[in-house]
Amino acid sequence: MSKTHTDHTDSATLIQALDALDSMPGAVALRERGYQLLCLNPDATVIDVGCGTGRVVAELADRGARAVGVDPDPAMLSAARSRFPGIDVRAADATDLPLADGEAHGYRADKVFHILPDPVAALTEARRVLAPGGRIVLIGQDWDTLVVDSTMADLTRRIITARADTIPHPRIARAYRNLLLDAGFGDVVCEVHTMILTDALTRLLLAKHAIAARDTGAITEAEAQQWIGEQDHRAATGRLMLAIPMFLAAGTR
Repeated sequence: MSKTHTDHTDSATLIQALDALDSMPGAVALRERGYQLLCLNPDATVIDVGCGTGRVVAELADRGARAVGVDPDPAMLSAARSRFPGIDVRAADATDLPLADGEAHGYRADKVFHILPDPVAALTEARRVLAPGGRIVLIGQDWDTLVVDSTMADLTRRIITARADTIPHPRIARAYRNLLLDAGFGDVVCEVHTMILTDALTRLLLAKHAIAARDTGAITEAEAQQWIGEQDHRAATGRLMLAIPMFLAAGTR
């Protein structure tokens, strides 16, 4: 299989997973809360950093905002343009946004800061593009605080910790409030909204966690298969349960 074909397949799988997660009632409610905290007036310019397939850009545009989405992944931008013709999405990095100083009234980044090479530089760039009084909203999960129902408590803890340690900044969501304060934002608020996942997609997500832990050497192949086997049984009997605390923080430029 060629690398190009593999990349296409990986992107398609990721897009499918994102669609499923973003369509869940909890995810819809979390996006809505983020929109409320942006406090946007009609025709306000708002930038969605790490826009992915463009759902948020389209939703914000439907609300009357001048919405701009940026993402470094060409596959995501292609999907966004195909799904939502006419939306404004551009290839850009979080530390080099295609807006002038003070051009934006709102800034949003959802499940982005944990993978950025330099989150502090990204916040500096956010302050640059935001006008005085502009609002910033950050959303993301703390990879160390996933809650999985399992009879194998010690093994579960090792899997969660090992998977978290494969992420560049796995615990950054719990630091959102202080990051915003340190970057000079005011009126900072922080909330936690817990996502509860119980469907078949959850089984695939949990299996990936176990495989990642195995690949780091934190658990053995036998342990990985034992744990996945238990989760498969739970999936077959309708007993899967994964809770993901999602942190939301907002502030004013």
